[in-house]
Amino acid sequence: MTEGTTAAAAEGADTLTRLEQEGEIAADYLEGLLDIADLDGDIDMDVEADRASVSIISDTGSRDLQKLVGRDGEVLEALQELTRLAVHRETGDRSRLMLDIAGYRACKRTELADLGAKAAAEAQSSGQPVRLDPMTPFERKVVHDAVKAAGLRSESEGEEPQRFVVVLPA
Repeated sequence: MTEGTTAAAAEGADTLTRLEQEGEIAADYLEGLLDIADLDGDIDMDVEADRASVSIISDTGSRDLQKLVGRDGEVLEALQELTRLAVHRETGDRSRLMLDIAGYRACKRTELADLGAKAAAEAQSSGQPVRLDPMTPFERKVVHDAVKAAGLRSESEGEEPQRFVVVLPA
């Protein structure tokens, strides 16, 4: 190995270690939350796309975890921010950690990827920009990725919380 590739490998290992540490801190925080709320759930940690990913899952298929998702994922978004703050408090670094509860984000990701692909097809066939409804940053990112995969371009417009995606024709 050359000196440059050795340094890059070490930096990659450092990043992975840091993200794993974020996941462990988040898991400890969420386990405490589950205990306080008297809810059953297992914590699964991973690193995806250069960010820590933590999921709370239930083996029993219990609907109790749905309380932590809330209407349209509002409680999930709030818990993700609280978990990021807990990680920041411990590490001093800003966290981009993603939290999923009961598979909500995984399902939402699939739905949004389909929406992005359909909007791209519509923009391509009509030659007109397609404006989508307001979305959270997570939702917009998934749609942008789906549009890019379809070979088109998209942009976000508006101000939070009314920020939305516009899919542009080729």
